[in-house]
Amino acid sequence: MAEKAMRSGERRGTALVTGASAGLGICFAEALAARGHDLILTARRGERLEALATRLRDAHGVAVTVLPRDLSAPDGVATLIADIGRHRLSVELLINNAGFGLHGAFIDQSPDAIRQMIDLNCRAVAELCRALLPGMVQMRGGGIINVASVAGFVPGPWMAAYYASKAFVLSLTEALREEVRGKGVRIVALCPGATRTEFATVSGLSDSKAFQAAAGSAADVVAAGLRAWDRDKAICIPGAANRLAPLVVRFAPRALVRRGVARFQRLRRKT
Repeated sequence: MAEKAMRSGERRGTALVTGASAGLGICFAEALAARGHDLILTARRGERLEALATRLRDAHGVAVTVLPRDLSAPDGVATLIADIGRHRLSVELLINNAGFGLHGAFIDQSPDAIRQMIDLNCRAVAELCRALLPGMVQMRGGGIINVASVAGFVPGPWMAAYYASKAFVLSLTEALREEVRGKGVRIVALCPGATRTEFATVSGLSDSKAFQAAAGSAADVVAAGLRAWDRDKAICIPGAANRLAPLVVRFAPRALVRRGVARFQRLRRKT
């Protein structure tokens, strides 16, 4: 089986994929295994990770380490990094994918749910970057793909905290990329639009016809993200329609942008 992973050349080092039990995380794990990366998979649902790991080992002959963790917990990232060390593993590529969204009026959302989302979407992303980036800089190689969103370019009434969390990820990614420029490390912000994953169910959009009509393929998003990684692009926005978001923000009045997003989110809720 090892020959399958080696056909296109030598192994590419170990990739850590967060949120690897569903959606984009599974697609990233599959694509990276096919490229010859050994993997560290983390998410809360260990049984799903084990099933995925078995499938990837059999299909691609790569080493897969499963470390189930809740990265929204206060010690989630620290525990994960300690476990990686105990397994004597190093991470050459970090896929910061774990995250979820909340849909609806901000004042109607649970404070605990908002806190958990910010911890996972923002704090865990920053902590993982801080923990792993120094080693990458020292080795002058590898890097990070942070999964942000087109939501990060605009304010998001009816998904206010989620949009804000993705603005954090986008800003952090661009800043870190500049800080490590010339040090051999690649950092990419992957900014998909609506995508057919479990995200829609968790955020309350799974029954929205507007969401489903706009949603793209998770496999296509991952393929675009890895192409951007290969080409060392700072920001990847899959889909021509999604690439309108930064242009709208640049040229349209802010009041018009936020009202337009508000109307779009209300349509999602009603259809």
